[in-house]
Formats: sequence, C-alpha cells, structure tokens
Amino acid sequence: MKSNDKNFIQRLKRQKEDALEFIVDTYLPLIKGVTYKVLSPLENEGVIEECMNDILLSIWNNSNKFHGDSTDFRKWICAIAKFKSIDYYRKNSKRVEFTTNEMELSSEKSAEEELIMLEDKTELIQLIHLLEPVDRDIFIMKFFLGLKTEDISAKLDLTKASIDNRIYRGKKTLYTKAMQLNWKGSV
Repeated sequence: MKSNDKNFIQRLKRQKEDALEFIVDTYLPLIKGVTYKVLSPLENEGVIEECMNDILLSIWNNSNKFHGDSTDFRKWICAIAKFKSIDYYRKNSKRVEFTTNEMELSSEKSAEEELIMLEDKTELIQLIHLLEPVDRDIFIMKFFLGLKTEDISAKLDLTKASIDNRIYRGKKTLYTKAMQLNWKGSV
C-alpha cells in the first residue's frame, strides 16, 4: 500500500517510509517557506537545509503525538517548522558578527563623506556591542537588517511592547555612552 492524502497520517504513525516521502512531496514547499522566512537573515543555506532536515526528523519522531486530520496536520507541521527555525535562528545568530565591511556605502557621496559615514558606523557598532546580548540582537535586526518589530518579536519570543521598551532604553543607553565617550575623548 502506498501513502495518499487520505491515509498518510496513519501510515506515518506506523513509521512507514512512504508516508514521509508523501509528506516531503506534499509539504516541503510549505516547510521551505516557513524556514526561509525565519532564517534568511542569516544568509546561510547550510543552516537552512539542516533546519529543514531537522523539521522532517521531528515530524517523523513525533508523529504519534499528532491527533487530527490533514488540515490540522498542516498547522502542526507549520508550528514545528516555525519553532525549529526560531531555535536555529537563535543558535546561529549568536555566531554572526556584523562588521563594517558588510555595510554598503552610497557611491554618490564624496570620499570624505564616505569616510565620515564609515567612522560613524564603526563607532555605532562599537556602542551597540556594549549593550546586553538581547538588546544588541534587537538593534541589529531593527536598524541594520530592517526587520519589523512584529518579526523581531516572533524571532526572539518577546512581546512587541517589550521590544519597543528595549529599543527606547537602548537608545537612551547608547546616547549616554556616546556622550561619555565624546567627553572623555575631548579631555
């Protein structure tokens, strides 16, 4: 017997490999979409592939915990994909270092303006690294990667209000530290 859209859940629970093949054929685009949405800021195809494999392994290993029909199954694998991807993002975003070489400069500016902007960005990055790790991640995602507060909230498992508060306090902290550094530099 081969898996189809009516019997694949029962066959998956009995650990039949053709059920997993059916799931890959049917649901892989959905799994890829969820995974890419969360992990694309890392710009690491290897991590994305590893995460998708881990998602499929999780579906296989936890199939007995699923109860419902194919509509519920779709929601279930979306949840698995989302949470696995967020876990991979958290684990791998700590390894990503943002350097000034990754910052693009506009070619319309003069050499002096580009140098000043590069120095400003370098100072800003140094200041951001003085923040707590969670706040640093929020600032990088918000202001360097351009992510929306809702996306940051989902990726870090914090409320939008918490993200906004951390940004507000972080800006105050950065301003204070920048003033201290400028004051010390001019003495």
